[in-house]
Amino acid sequence: MLGASRMGAAPSASEEGEGEPPLTPSTCTFTRLVAKMAADKIVPVALELGGKSPMVVMGDADLKRAVAGAIAGMRFTRQGQSCTAASRIIVHRSLIDEFLAEMKAAVNAMVMGDPLDEATDIGTIISKQQFEKVKAYIKRGEADGGVAHSLSQVPTDPKLGEGYYVQPVIFTDLPSDSPVITEEIFGPVTALIPFDDYEEAVEIANSSEYGLGATIWTKDLKTAMNAVHRLEAGFVQVNQNLVVLPGLSYGGFKKSGIGKEASLEAMLDHFTHKKTIIINMT
Repeated sequence: MLGASRMGAAPSASEEGEGEPPLTPSTCTFTRLVAKMAADKIVPVALELGGKSPMVVMGDADLKRAVAGAIAGMRFTRQGQSCTAASRIIVHRSLIDEFLAEMKAAVNAMVMGDPLDEATDIGTIISKQQFEKVKAYIKRGEADGGVAHSLSQVPTDPKLGEGYYVQPVIFTDLPSDSPVITEEIFGPVTALIPFDDYEEAVEIANSSEYGLGATIWTKDLKTAMNAVHRLEAGFVQVNQNLVVLPGLSYGGFKKSGIGKEASLEAMLDHFTHKKTIIINMT
């Protein structure tokens, strides 16, 4: 599996110039290389790539369940290092202030610390390079005019002082073209985006070049059924944001990949050769 933020070689802010965020290589950069190598050998290829998954919270949603879903969906317990992280949380304007307050309280109750300690909820970023990249995105979001709500507390234990800890951040008031909203960060950074009506919510959700996962939170079955067809993502869930069961087909649309995995469909499509046989017994 290949992810946009896991393709290495993304220069750090210090390498690009003081105060500048890292340049994130396009998902297509490495993908084209892999696809070209496969084409040269004339072999099939399946690619699970990056994501910028939207979580749409309608005005009638169960607020507490939706907040819990945002915490789980953002994968804060993995430091946001997940290609299906709910890094764009699109909330009806009537709920957004309460949603933010509830989410801040929930994340602040999480414990940052030693990843090997069972009491720890949030551990460290995987590498120094990724740590610098995530911090640079946070700085860029603030430069774009976003309000960064930094949550939880970095451990004060001297033994953990050199760990790559990044406080979870919820951004508000970001412009729609900010890299924090458009690019996969692969860190504990998400953005709350307000909307006024259903059509606007779908438009915002589908505005990304990615299409891996998406969720819709609503008590209205008609709205849910309409949304699951209109949201441009390969894996869509209603009123939940974490459950992946064995055998479910998994894969993305647009720049989130080609093909499916983790299912019989994937086995048949990508790991077997179909043969047509005709026998004439006359």
